[in-house]
Amino acid sequence: MKKRHLFTMAVAVSSLIVTTVVSVPSANATQGALKEILSRGKLIVGTGSGNPPFHFLDTSGKLVGMDIDIAKAIAKGLFNDESKVEFVQQASDSRIPNIVSGKVDITCQFMTVTATRAQQVAFTNPYYREGVGLLLKKGGKYKNYAALLKAGSAAKISILQNVTADAYVKAALPKAKVLQYAETALIYTAVDAGRADAAAADQSAIAWLVANNPTKYVDSGYGWLPQTYSCALKQGDQVWLNFVNQVLNESMSGVDFDTYAASFKKWFGVTLPPPKIGFPR
Repeated sequence: MKKRHLFTMAVAVSSLIVTTVVSVPSANATQGALKEILSRGKLIVGTGSGNPPFHFLDTSGKLVGMDIDIAKAIAKGLFNDESKVEFVQQASDSRIPNIVSGKVDITCQFMTVTATRAQQVAFTNPYYREGVGLLLKKGGKYKNYAALLKAGSAAKISILQNVTADAYVKAALPKAKVLQYAETALIYTAVDAGRADAAAADQSAIAWLVANNPTKYVDSGYGWLPQTYSCALKQGDQVWLNFVNQVLNESMSGVDFDTYAASFKKWFGVTLPPPKIGFPR
């Protein structure tokens, strides 16, 4: 009887030890990214550095752009100080791995939301709607999209070389001649030199170029192939996701709207209408 009693006690003690060992990391895991970031004293953000107007280096070598402003808004929400952010410059194909591995707290890098990516990371509320547009030379042969469409096969459209480039252009201009170039700068040079009548590019890039060169370029007035840009973070942390979404929501339609609107105007040349008072939609 005594041996049996000792065995029962041993099993009970072993179970307690196992339970204790297992419960420690579980308790730590519940702390979540929000508390960890607040304790660290800075936000670590993955982003790029070569795609204006979202993320690029200005003439002084400073990292700027819409993605950078979004990251700073999150840092301000965390610490009431937008400077408390560390940027990790990364290639596009490192966006998801760096989130999953924990190298960054969040990625804000003109990341298109897709169902496949949403299986790997958690996406925040969208902060921009991207699409393909057409950049025209001001005073050129064609004044707008309607004129390009009417021109049919006579219209020549430059675009960055890609397996989908021809299909992208033909979705908007079925009969146009497609000219593919190996570098983004060359599609605009083709328009400048008259080799192309318009350049097909991201609508945000077109807005940036028109805003900075109003006497040189105009937007065709037509956009297609819409896609959503969101920040992304590690899955399984609803508290952190909720916090970021709250910051974004208040930036786009609440107390921090003026800051977001100023960024939108600066990078896209568009003045946003103020949020309506009353029903919050």
